[in-house]
Amino acid sequence: MASITREKNGRRTLQFVAADGRRRSVRLGKVSQRATESVQVKVEALVAASITGQAVDNETARWLAGLDTVMAEKLAAVGLFPRRASATLGDFLAGYLEKKTDVKGGTRVFYGHTRRNLLEFFRPDKPLREITKGDADDFRRYLVKQGLSAATVNRRCSLAKTFFRAAVRHELIPGNPFEDIKGSVRGNRERMRFITREVTQRIIDACPDAQWRLLVALARYGGLRTTSESLSLRWADVDWEHDRVTVHSPKTEHHAGGESRVIPLFPELRPYLEEVWEEAEPGSEHIITRYREAAQRTPAGWVNCNLRTQFHRIIRRAGFDPWPKPWQNLRSTRETELAESFPVQVACQWIGNSRPVALEHYLQVTDEHFRQATQPIAEALQNPVQSAHATVRPVSQAEKQKCGFAEKREPSRYCTTVDMGGAGFEPTTSTL
Repeated sequence: MASITREKNGRRTLQFVAADGRRRSVRLGKVSQRATESVQVKVEALVAASITGQAVDNETARWLAGLDTVMAEKLAAVGLFPRRASATLGDFLAGYLEKKTDVKGGTRVFYGHTRRNLLEFFRPDKPLREITKGDADDFRRYLVKQGLSAATVNRRCSLAKTFFRAAVRHELIPGNPFEDIKGSVRGNRERMRFITREVTQRIIDACPDAQWRLLVALARYGGLRTTSESLSLRWADVDWEHDRVTVHSPKTEHHAGGESRVIPLFPELRPYLEEVWEEAEPGSEHIITRYREAAQRTPAGWVNCNLRTQFHRIIRRAGFDPWPKPWQNLRSTRETELAESFPVQVACQWIGNSRPVALEHYLQVTDEHFRQATQPIAEALQNPVQSAHATVRPVSQAEKQKCGFAEKREPSRYCTTVDMGGAGFEPTTSTL
């Protein structure tokens, strides 16, 4: 049992006998008798739990979660409550990110950006419990003023919500101040580009060697992630007899069943793979060896391997301006093509993403879709005799196969959509 003592100056103190038999005191200060009695009940429950080794009841647990820093420290000093690992934003974020060993390189960089924004806005010594929902609103406005895109603002607010949710689970704060902040990540259609086969061929022709040609083909025709999946590809993964390739995915390997997937050895991809095979050293294990010496795969992903800068040079050498997200848009283009000829679940399986992710971030509406939708109507209007009975008919497979491809190569069953022209990748008179 805990007893209440009142000093002459009005301050109240709770006294109890701890599990080790020693008498302990918790000074409450100038508080009412009713408030003191309420704390007394909770202290008695904590003492009983410490003696019996059982967990506290739900009501006491909720009371502990809502304690302010001062009261929590008083209970910690007498052994009734574990000292909180961190009471400041800077210390908490440092400890949280140190434990996140399962995130990949790109994700870790993004974590670092969000952490930097939080520390710049709140300061490192800001007590976690002093951050309010209003502060979270102000943080979002701060990101907007930094000139960040709406998608980036949403992603960083979503990650901040994740950080503070972890603080709640560690009972460092009673609630998540970012809980009501909009943080859904939406696809940015303005940064999507459909890279036609003609453009792809000119870029491949501008590549310095066979391995670079294969890197572009793996992304554009195989739908592989660059660099993680391309650099992980081995000759043992290629089943030449059955026209299949096993793709190992470092990005999704921590998900059940996400460590690898099997894709067809697409006819557009095979010539570039055969070219590298002819040049490979006997006994070579990995297919792409050019960058593996400088690059290093760590638990966080591939490091010291920045292919985007060199890819931009190749794109310019081919006569085009680099487009946003150069490698992802090659994957996006391929998934859009595959979804035209196969069920969407098949396209998602081969590309290695889910249907919601594909619809939000990958699948595109192209100019070819508009052309196919309007061409039958235009043809009917050109023939007045048939116009009265004209109906919109589905586009035949033969029409879909009327697509340009590089000379000296067989036409593909996938349809090319937008003609880029020769003036550059983003001419002012046409859109991708």
